[in-house]
Amino acid sequence: MASSLLEIVDLGEGEVVLQRADDDSEPLVTIRFSEETRIYLMDNGLEVAKVMLQAGIQAAAAIAEQVEKESAAAPASASRMLH
Repeated sequence: MASSLLEIVDLGEGEVVLQRADDDSEPLVTIRFSEETRIYLMDNGLEVAKVMLQAGIQAAAAIAEQVEKESAAAPASASRMLH
């Protein structure tokens, strides 16, 4: 993904999005909390969404790093991987 400034926006009614700050394209991520969850979270839905987004970004970075390490360590002739 190209590097750009991202923003977290609370759209109300339990919907929080992660989007590029510099354009009007569709959100990269949308989190929707149900009415029951919004009651449970009280007014902390935005904070919970921020933590969820941060965890997702960290997980994606860790996966990308692991794939990069595996690609560098794999022999050039290995084109198949058994899972």
